Order: sequence, then C-alpha cells, then structure tokens
Amino acid sequence: MKDDDNLYAVRDVAMPETPLPGQKPADWGKTAVIGHGTPRVDAYERVSGTAVYPSDVVLPNMLYGAILRCPYPHARVKNVDIADAEKIDGVYAILTAALLGGKVKWTYDKEIVTNLFDDQCHFEGEAVAAVAAETPYVARDALRAIKVEYEVLPFVVDEHQALEPNTVKILPGGNRLKQETYERGDVGQAFSASDVVLEQEYRTACEIHAPMELHGCVANWEGNNLTIWESTQGVYAVQSKIAEILDLPLSRVRVIGHYMGGGFGGKLQAGKYTICAALLARRTGRPVKLFLTREETMLAAGNRPPATMSIKAGIQKDGTLMALQFKGVGTGGAYPAGGTSLLDWLVRDLYACDNVKSEMTDVAINAGPARPFRAPGHPQCAWALEQMMDSLAEAIGMDPVALRLKNIPVVSQAREGTPPYTTTGLAECLISGAKAFGWYEARQHTAVTENNVGHLKRGVGMASCLWFVGGGWPPATVIVKLFADGSVNLNMGASDIGTGTKTIMAMVVAEELGVKAESIQIEHADTGSTQYATPSGGSKTVPTEAPAVRSAAIAVKQQLLKMAAAETGTSVENLLFNGEFIENSGNGKKIKITDMNGLKKQGVVIGIGYREPNPEGKVINPFAAQFCEVEVNTRTGEVRILRFLGAHESGRVMNRLTFDNQVFGGITMGIGLGMTEERILDTNRTGKMVNRNLHDYKLPTALDVPVEMVSLPVDMADTNANNTGAKGLGEPVTIPTAAAIANAIYNATGVRVRQSPANPLTLNRLLSEKGREERS
Repeated sequence: MKDDDNLYAVRDVAMPETPLPGQKPADWGKTAVIGHGTPRVDAYERVSGTAVYPSDVVLPNMLYGAILRCPYPHARVKNVDIADAEKIDGVYAILTAALLGGKVKWTYDKEIVTNLFDDQCHFEGEAVAAVAAETPYVARDALRAIKVEYEVLPFVVDEHQALEPNTVKILPGGNRLKQETYERGDVGQAFSASDVVLEQEYRTACEIHAPMELHGCVANWEGNNLTIWESTQGVYAVQSKIAEILDLPLSRVRVIGHYMGGGFGGKLQAGKYTICAALLARRTGRPVKLFLTREETMLAAGNRPPATMSIKAGIQKDGTLMALQFKGVGTGGAYPAGGTSLLDWLVRDLYACDNVKSEMTDVAINAGPARPFRAPGHPQCAWALEQMMDSLAEAIGMDPVALRLKNIPVVSQAREGTPPYTTTGLAECLISGAKAFGWYEARQHTAVTENNVGHLKRGVGMASCLWFVGGGWPPATVIVKLFADGSVNLNMGASDIGTGTKTIMAMVVAEELGVKAESIQIEHADTGSTQYATPSGGSKTVPTEAPAVRSAAIAVKQQLLKMAAAETGTSVENLLFNGEFIENSGNGKKIKITDMNGLKKQGVVIGIGYREPNPEGKVINPFAAQFCEVEVNTRTGEVRILRFLGAHESGRVMNRLTFDNQVFGGITMGIGLGMTEERILDTNRTGKMVNRNLHDYKLPTALDVPVEMVSLPVDMADTNANNTGAKGLGEPVTIPTAAAIANAIYNATGVRVRQSPANPLTLNRLLSEKGREERS
C-alpha cells in the first residue's frame, strides 16, 4: 500500500505501553481493537469463492486417486487381482499390499503397527488398494474392476458384546484395550452419610464429524521434495506423519493448508489417503489429488465414540455434594483411538466433591477408529452428569442453578496437588446466564399446570461445564515484520480452521502497532514458509498463538523505539510509541516512523515472539453454562427448541463477532448430539453402518436451530494465563448443550431421556411408557 496514511487506524484509546526488553508486558487495559467485533480479514475471499481450499487445488497434468475399501466389518484379504483394472484406459498406477511388499507401515499408536494395506481388515471401510487415473470417474471404474477375494470373518460391533466371554477377538491382546481408574476420598462412607443417593445409567450415541470439506489432499513431487496441499488442522502434524511413514527428512516434506472447510478434531492428523496420494504421485511422476467421498469419511475418518455411563451420586439436603461414582464403557473402534479419553473428567473436576471414584473401559469393536471430536469425552460425560445434577436437585427440592452454585470449585481437584484455577468464572456464568435468560421466571411459569395444558408442553433446562484445557501451551513461534513504508507482515504456522484465527492475530498486531487489522499481510499454515505451530484444536489456538503474536509485535516496537532514541538523542524511556509516530514525552516532539533513517536503511524490522510457559502451580480452564427452552409435542414426540443462551467465560473476549460465531456453532453441534445424530450399525446381520449418507445420518439443519440464540460473554481477562488474558472457547461451547436440552425435555414432560439422541422415536417410546405407568 503506497499511501501509508491508510495503514493506521484512528484510535480513541491510548496505545499499549511498550515494555523495555526483558520486562513483562503490562496487561491490556481499555483496548481500541481487541474485544470489538471485527469482520474477518479474509471474509471476501471466503464468501466470494476466491479462497482456494485444498479441494480446489488443480495442478497441470494432475491425476485423481481413489481408495478401494473392505466392504465387511471383519475379513481377511486372500488375494487382490488388478489385471482387469490395469487394462482400463486412463489408469496410471495401482497400489496393493503385494506391490508395496510390506515396506509401508501405518501406526495407530506405539503398540499397534500395521501395513498401509493390511491383509486383516478390522472394520468396514479399511483400505485395501489405491489407484490413480485420468479422471475421478476412471479411478472409480478401476476400483470396481479390482477383484478381491475375502475370507469373511465373524464380527462384533457392540462394545458390551465385545466384552463377553468367547466373543470375537479383534486384536491380539483382546478386546479390552484399556482400563482406567481414579479415586479420591471414600465414596462408600460418603454414600452412607448422604441424605439422598441416586443411581442411573446414560448413553450417548456415536457421532460423525461430517465437515463440509471432505478429507483429502493433493500430492506433488519435485525431485525428492514432496509438497502436500491438505485439508488439515495442523500442517506440521501432517508433515511429521508423512516423514515418519515414508522415511523422509522433514525438510523434504512441505505441507500447505491455507483454508479448511471444517475439521472439528477429525483433521488433526494425516490419513492413509495422504500416504496413498504421495505414493501414487511418486509412481506416476504426476500430481495426484485424492479426496474421500462422503460415505468414506463416515466409515474411516473418525467419530465421537459412543459411551455408556452409570453415575451414582450422594447429596445432603442442603445441596452439598457428598460423593460421585462413575463407570464408563466406550469404544474407539477397531484400534486404540481414545474410546474413553477424558470421559470422566467432568465428574472428577466440575463440582466440589471430596469423594469421587471412576472406572473406564475402552473396548475394541469392528468399526472405524475414532478421532478427537470437539471436546473429547466431555459432551458424553455432561449428558450423564448434568442430568444427574438435575435429578439430585429435584430430589432435595432445590433449584438446579442453586445446586450448582452450592458446589463451585476453586481448585482443580483431579490434578495432583489440587492447584488453583487462574480464574474460575463458573459462578458468574450461572448467575449472569440465569438472569439474562429469565431462568427463575421461566421455571415458575412451567411449574404451573395451567400453563402447560394440551399436547404441547414447554420446559426449560440448563447445564454447565468446564474444558480440561483451554489455556494453550508452548511451543509457538511468530514473526512480525514492519517494512520501511510502514506496512506489516504476520508470519505464523497456525491453521485458521474457520474460527477466525487470522483475524484475531491481526487484531493483536493492530492493537500493539496501531495499524488497521485488514491491512496486515498474513502468511500461515505452510511448513515451507511459516513458523512451527502445533495443530489448531482443543481450544488452544488463540491462547497459544496470540501471546506469541503480541510478543513479536512488542519486539518490533522496542526496535523502533531504539532507532528513534538514536536519531533524536534521547533515551528510550522518554519515548512513547503512538502507531504512526513516536513521541518524546518530555517535549512533545514527534517523529514519523516511516521517516526514520534507521528504518529506511535497514528496510525492515523483524520481531520474533515465542509462547511463554503457562504459570506453574495453576490451572487454566474455561467455564460455561447454557440455558434453553423447548416445546414438546407429546403426540408426535417432536421437540422444538424455542430459545438458547450460552454464558461463557473464556478469559478476555478477543473478537466479539467470532466469539458469538463460536457459541452459535457449538450450540448447533450440541443440538446434533442431543437430538438428531447417531451412527447406526447393523449389530446382528452384517455389522455395516446403515446410515452412511447425509440423508439418513441426520445433521441438524436451520429448522432444528432456535431463532433466538444469545451469546453472553463473561469477559474476565485472565491475566495469569498469558499476556493477552485469553482462554479457549471452541470446546466448551458444545459440551453442555445436549444435557441442557435433555433437562428441558424433562421439565416439560417429566420424561428423562437417558439415551441420545432425543428424537421423536425415542421420545414417543418414553412418553408411552410413562403413560402406561401412570395408568397402572
């Protein structure tokens, strides 16, 4: 931009103070940019279609790849005949286990190492072969022409059946993959001392990620150097996996992922498709594009594991939580994939309770491996724990919000040494959320029988949560460059997964340097040209990258102040950085940054920022409480969500627009878990997934989302967490949603929906059972 006057924003707030080298930056006070609603810096590219996603990449002479997958949940591959496929015009390469000779391995964890194409297929959709052809259609024709001889084996696709004696043995070590236990206090003694003890079983169905952009990549070799354009949440994680599998130096693998059409945890890692594309490109000497079909992603690209959970809880009449005992059984599919990862964490840590015991069992079944899915384990646990909390409140005649406020923790009870939280906004989320929602008035209204006559019943419900991380962590390296004309470049390795990461990082630079956020040129998510970053997921991106960005921008300011001090013959301590100018605080004289001879001579000032370690002895967690109102048609079992409110404490609100976007999106995803989504496996006859398409797998649509959705930020800058005061948001926005809906349904109907989803079929059955019980 030639006119540098256009680079700088008009500010009605003073610039942040610039610390001297080695000093800790002061906490932001009133801000000019941070916290305000700023449109995305790449908004035009996204809405106009000019943004190039990996699935949009087209290279000269590019071929198209496709993967042949096992149609059975359990089978042995006896022979693969590719003769007919090789004869098809336009087929350039075919990969099979025999052709690879067992040289290319695939790892699920440190203990499970298989071949890329293994002769033992443990789930429907496991890769058997791959092809590269002139068009996607020819590639699919080639797959159909490959003749595979299978030995179909017995299967088990139910985790409870997988634990039975004499059942199908999936892995050499057996089906019980992992057993975890946790205990503090004495639950037996606490139950004996409790005024009320309740015990119930709950279950959440398996949920599929279903991102808009499918999983896949484009692979291209230039000599011994491999470039991959992948739809991924972390380019460096993909680079590492490719280098490991193909035995390549990291320096020869470049991964680019500038845009991504949804991931939700399912794209934190490379897939077999990545390796297949690279091998096919190597064999043909041409670029290969390999993206999965929607059906393939539902079988082989991850899921949120199903969970069966029982909770026993003891409480005093005054609301003091005495004991919690949790048992959970989950499955990550056919290989170790975190089937019970973090499944009990909310029971351990959300509410103050001295006596807690949990036991979790991860089981192997003949189904596709799980992948991390937005707050692993937490939404499932919230479904159980938050319904139990409401049941306890009803049993002692206490309001559900009041019960939760009675048991607010100030320390992390589940961690060694019970360290304190840097901030804990759970109480404020409950109080301010209940007030803004009109919780007590709504509860009184639904309690009056005359207000709920007829077949349309209204009810309100709520649930709360924390996310066990959310404070980010090292490493993160960021470079900010200020050029001689005043223009600014931001270089970082983090992926923007659709949540506005680039915008927030540009806002941090704008806050510190005084330039307009939209004027900053951004380089990101490219292992060949940007700095190292861990994958964007787990609500860690903003609290990990933003502090490094701020440190890099401060480093630029410090160098500019040093230049100005040399040119004006004064000390740095006497100078103030005011964006376009540097001012002498003693005499008021100003020097324009772009007029400084030092900058003109040097050409560019480079600031490098690193993410500092988290504070020792403290825990950084975000907190939330959500409230909703539903209307239940007791004749049809249909549930209509009338309104939803999410009160979220995630430290400092960095960008109000993207904050609200996250809240609305997370609630929508939680509605899917609670009301519509369920992977259905044919447990008896075939073991296959019977709803592997978007017609039968019911994602929530605009018709399922309430018209009235309110995002209520609890803006508590966490100055102990990092130099921006921000904590994570992406996970907690979806954790309590399904449980809040279930509690609202109970408030409306008196029916407790313990198994998700709460769809019309399930609710009709439960309402009928309730009717029969009342008549008997």
